[in-house]
Amino acid sequence: MPTGRRPGADPDGPEADPVEVARLICLRQLEMAPRTRSQLATVLARRKVPGEAAEAVLDRFTEVGLIDDAAYAMAWVESRHRGRGLARRALSHELHQRGVDEPAAALALDTLDPDQELATARQLVARRLPSTARLEPAARLRRLSGMLARKGYPPAVALRVVREALGDEAAALDVETAAD
Repeated sequence: MPTGRRPGADPDGPEADPVEVARLICLRQLEMAPRTRSQLATVLARRKVPGEAAEAVLDRFTEVGLIDDAAYAMAWVESRHRGRGLARRALSHELHQRGVDEPAAALALDTLDPDQELATARQLVARRLPSTARLEPAARLRRLSGMLARKGYPPAVALRVVREALGDEAAALDVETAAD
């Protein structure tokens, strides 16, 4: 008796082909958002897909370009740096958490221009600087450099950028006071 459903549509059915189940799971995951091979392997393991079936599907998806960890890493670095202002160290950690291998992660991170990274740090501080105006200078320094540190900027860069911003702010106040 036909049920009107296509074969393999019920991945939890008793007669489900493990390869078809793995394929459907991966396709659903990739419909939602790009995923790394490692992330898909984790989902398949959690769903108790046999290892051979999971590897066969992951290999095939990689072969046809549905899974591309290098492209994923490039897009991730661009998006997270531009959108959240994350620095190289934080991005490296995030890529590692998502299972991107070291060569692909290094290649993606190499696309970050150090000058752009410094400019992004300056923009982050400039945006946050007014909200710290009522604090003591030492507290402002700690708060702003801490914000940059949480985004993965090295301590030397964070302190340099914050000190520059505080110095520029003080110089601007001195100019305004002298003009009055």
